[in-house]
Amino acid sequence: MNDTSTIPRNIPRSFGAVLAGFIAVFILSLATDQLFHMLEVFPPWGQPTTDTGPLLLALTYRIVYGIAGGYIVARLAPRNPMRHALVMGGIGLVLSVAGGIAMWDMGAHWYPVAVALTALPCAWGGGWLFINRVRR
Repeated sequence: MNDTSTIPRNIPRSFGAVLAGFIAVFILSLATDQLFHMLEVFPPWGQPTTDTGPLLLALTYRIVYGIAGGYIVARLAPRNPMRHALVMGGIGLVLSVAGGIAMWDMGAHWYPVAVALTALPCAWGGGWLFINRVRR
């Protein structure tokens, strides 16, 4: 991989890379949620579920989208792609914990914990995929 120590920092581009990853994960997750609500796989909006099946399905596609988001961030990062991906993962972890606390009484407790625990590994996975793709 190229030596990035000579590449100057570009804070707006770094911010944009992380933002693009978040937007991608958000749009993909929301669109998939909406599709599964329309197909009645999930209960109507506003009604919590404690059923394991739909929650496992949601966790699965959120993991895939989290990896894709990490890849996007790493791809767009002006330098240090893994660091950028992990920044997104760290922010995702904080937001997931906050969301889990806010919605703790609404359903199964394992789900927000799992979403929070997968934020960093997914971002790392996306960064790893990008870095290994570039090396080839």
